[in-house]
Amino acid sequence: MKVGYVRVSTDEQNPARQFDLMKALGVEKVYAEKISGKNTDRQQFGEMMSFLREGDTLYVESFSRLSRSAKDLLQTVSVLSQKGVDLVSDKERVDTTTPQGRFMLTVFAAMSELERENILERQREGIAIAKAEGKYKGRKPIPVTERFLQTARAWERGELPLKTAIEQSGVSSATFFRRCREYSIGRKGV
Repeated sequence: MKVGYVRVSTDEQNPARQFDLMKALGVEKVYAEKISGKNTDRQQFGEMMSFLREGDTLYVESFSRLSRSAKDLLQTVSVLSQKGVDLVSDKERVDTTTPQGRFMLTVFAAMSELERENILERQREGIAIAKAEGKYKGRKPIPVTERFLQTARAWERGELPLKTAIEQSGVSSATFFRRCREYSIGRKGV
């Protein structure tokens, strides 16, 4: 079976070009998602990997659609190979069933990972410049509300279980514990 995988990183990006390619290649089943390729913890990716069977061919627009990490991409190719699934990348035109193809895959995977690291570095540099110019202040702190204080103190007195206190406080568990430390709220032995 011809199976396709389509991925874009953000809602603003349009996957139409990838869908057109899948149609042109005669792909019978397409898995698609809008999520970063920084790792393989993606719902549609996981479902696709579970679906693929021996004799299937996986089509992607480019290897970067599968992963931005060389390690993850090589691991994915290894799993596909063990399953007896061929991989075709339209952009790179690489056949992973040959030694030359596997070598080229390694090169492309490394380039993909380098590009991701360059993107993150440019982002860090941009934030540093914006901070220096006073244009970026970071995330605004979550205000401490009376609701939080009442709930945290009820937990401290043993009137509420921890899970309920966190749910009722209106903040995440990490924020709950951080705020409790800041206000010296805590239960003995906890």
